[in-house]
Amino acid sequence: MHAVQLGGSHYAQYLGMSAGVAALIISCQPLLTAGVASRFLNERLAPGQWAGVFIGLAGVALVVWHKIDIREVTLGSLAGTLVALAGVTSATLYQKVFSPRSDLKAAAVIQFAASLAVLAPLALAVEGFKFTWAWEMAAAIAFLVIFASILGVMVLYWLLRHGGAARVTSMMYLPPVFAVALELALFGVAPGWLTVLGMAVACGGVAMTLWSPRWRSSTS
Repeated sequence: MHAVQLGGSHYAQYLGMSAGVAALIISCQPLLTAGVASRFLNERLAPGQWAGVFIGLAGVALVVWHKIDIREVTLGSLAGTLVALAGVTSATLYQKVFSPRSDLKAAAVIQFAASLAVLAPLALAVEGFKFTWAWEMAAAIAFLVIFASILGVMVLYWLLRHGGAARVTSMMYLPPVFAVALELALFGVAPGWLTVLGMAVACGGVAMTLWSPRWRSSTS
């Protein structure tokens, strides 16, 4: 998951794809997962939950709208994001079907080892493993490793143990919302009205997808 999703999406941005386009494509994961899970895993979503899946994606589109620039999209960058989307979706479904009770710590170690085996040779071959040291880079790497890789994936696996794949992955609409909040908290970048509206729409879509009606008729 790490090597394919993060590697594909970051390499697409390295090739010039805007962060908004990359985020919007990757955010199609809940929709793709819902389609596959309902067809092959017998996960049934109510009409309101399906509406939540589409509404959440629309909210993400509003959040990243100001960062969307299709002029820099190339065949290579598009392929990178599509590979990332396919990788994270298939990995999520594989985890749900074949390894729902796997040890979270062992799974994290395997993820990092596999990522190292795949990405280290690519970094050497494509970029010559060159980098310029900076504290900002170290902070970004620490954030990605601790929050996006270790904590984020472990929480995802834990949620997959207790919920359907389609409902759990709907929460993948929330990272762009958190990114806006972090921009405001760390850099003082205030979101525009369209972004705020998108945040509300995305959160509403997630709530609709997660909601499961359990009430019964009084005559039953």
